[in-house]
Amino acid sequence: MRLAIASGKGGTGKTTVAVSLALSLAERAPLLLDCDVEAPNAALFLRPEFTAQQAVGQPVPVVDTDRCTSCGRCAEVCRYHAIVVVAQRVLIFPELCHGCGSCTRQCPAGALHEELNVRGRLKLGHAGPVVLAQGTLNVGEALAVPVIRQLKPWAIPAEVGDRPVILDAPPGASCPVVETLRGADAVLLVTEPTPFGLHDLRAAVQVVREVAASRTTPLPVAVIINRDGTGDAAVEAYCAAENIPILLRIPLERALAEGMAHGKPLIAIRPKYQAQLVALWEELARRVMRDTP
Repeated sequence: MRLAIASGKGGTGKTTVAVSLALSLAERAPLLLDCDVEAPNAALFLRPEFTAQQAVGQPVPVVDTDRCTSCGRCAEVCRYHAIVVVAQRVLIFPELCHGCGSCTRQCPAGALHEELNVRGRLKLGHAGPVVLAQGTLNVGEALAVPVIRQLKPWAIPAEVGDRPVILDAPPGASCPVVETLRGADAVLLVTEPTPFGLHDLRAAVQVVREVAASRTTPLPVAVIINRDGTGDAAVEAYCAAENIPILLRIPLERALAEGMAHGKPLIAIRPKYQAQLVALWEELARRVMRDTP
């Protein structure tokens, strides 16, 4: 099963859950992908030895000025406004380019070709039986999606079998989250019982449902409430109204905060959560099997 762990906002404990879930499933040689490429921090808890890495990016157009006629066709077909023609000069803005290739295919003079614009790096390593793969977006780059899109096929074997695959998504409800959710079998949303937590949980649920609408199979979703016992009961009421199961509650405890500040995983601080996380995984796997035709 491929499980995406996401949250509508940062700081809810998403990576805390992802790391401890991977460690709880250590006997099954899990694969954890840190898809939060703007701030990958699962490695801070797992401390892996990285053994493979690769530069990643996407192709962007380059102009052959000797052949270019400044006709403007490239700018007309670029839906992302990454190309403009000013004073008979073609200007390309790589930070806006999505690498679709329309400009190079439709240039009547054949004056455009593509070159790789490196936007980040992929790394893969081991922390005991847990395999961690992460993407890191270069500082100053605006588009995280190309790095996430290339991380998944690079790190996940073609024949993954029953091996657990956990995708730690970026926070929020934008394109990088959508890219992480693509191909997932289930989604686990981590939230907190506050007005902000509820607001962003609603946004995250909407994203999950929009992704599910484009699939031929259902996309089960469940919730973990972190810092349980604080705030109010609005998150719980929302989940009940939307028929979203709450599979785990993690209370706000000083010992947890102190341990995590020192780089300790949740199950190292409170070993009791290991069995609960394994049970959570099994429950989601049952839901996936139940909903699969």
